[in-house]
Amino acid sequence: MVTLKDASGRTYATIHGHRLILAKGGAEYLAQKGRLDLPKLAALSELPPGLSVRRLDLSGCSNLTHLPDGLRVRHLNLADCTALTELPSGLACYEINLSGTGIRSLPADLRVDYRLDLTNCTKLVELPPHLKVGSLVLRDCKTLATLPEGLDVSFLDLRGCERLSDWPAATTIRIGRLNMSGCRRLNRLPDGLGRVAQLDVSDCTALKSLPEGLEIGTSIEIANTAITALPASMAGVSLVWRGVPIDERIAFHPESIEVDEVLEEENAERRRVLLERVGLDRFLSEAKVEVLDEDQDRGGNRRLLRVPLEGDEDLVCVMVHCPSTGGRYLLRVPPYMETCRQAVAWTAGFDDPNLYRPLVET
Repeated sequence: MVTLKDASGRTYATIHGHRLILAKGGAEYLAQKGRLDLPKLAALSELPPGLSVRRLDLSGCSNLTHLPDGLRVRHLNLADCTALTELPSGLACYEINLSGTGIRSLPADLRVDYRLDLTNCTKLVELPPHLKVGSLVLRDCKTLATLPEGLDVSFLDLRGCERLSDWPAATTIRIGRLNMSGCRRLNRLPDGLGRVAQLDVSDCTALKSLPEGLEIGTSIEIANTAITALPASMAGVSLVWRGVPIDERIAFHPESIEVDEVLEEENAERRRVLLERVGLDRFLSEAKVEVLDEDQDRGGNRRLLRVPLEGDEDLVCVMVHCPSTGGRYLLRVPPYMETCRQAVAWTAGFDDPNLYRPLVET
């Protein structure tokens, strides 16, 4: 049994087995104190009904399966409560942290005024229609395929939502930041989004265009998308590629970038962007390449190649051929690689090439 005491030594609650039990006067004490911190209590799975407290921290309570009826709380932290799969109806909070929980859906009448964090809720499959919250974080919700009708937010973070493919038209984002990085199945944004402060669509590989009428207050992160031009409503917006400011020529016309331009660029970060836009194949075919090592495997010849880059680490790649398809691959490896064998072993996760002994390579 765990006993919770106030500053005077008087018991206000006990944890008996899996239950939190309030002592006489405990409810009044918690209402006055304003907070109850019970993080990482693995045995705790039941709270008293009607619990009222300003701040409640239950993070890491891995056996907590449900919250009590009549819970009144303003700041609620349920991070890493992995057994928690649902919230009670009628819950109203200022902010809720549900990151890393087993939540599958949310009640239709849930009210969150400021921030709702659902980061890494890998079982989340749906959100209630007409959900309204200031900041909504859905980062790495791997099974979420669609957003709800009537979603109304100021800030929206969808980074890493790999299955997200449907975005209803009735969505409101009020001026804040929209992060969609890594939403690889999303091929469009709805019309009528209006104006957002910042937009990140990096690694949205299926996204080919942005809707006319969309306005960006500051910048758009556009790396690794299929976008080839911006709508007129975004004229003059700042373009960013993996955090590096670029222009429309680099973003949309990589064929115009010369290899000498890459080599002569003094800024290392910008040079890496130019190199990514040119592509390793073209760069190595046109640059002055030094062959560090050559050998053979089942796929054929392998070569370890190096291109010195002034003011930055050398560009070193190993060129291999797939024995199954005959395809050629250029794999970038650390600059300290000395042999093809060492480099290929490193790509497989082996620091010691002597430990890399594959039975079959594909």
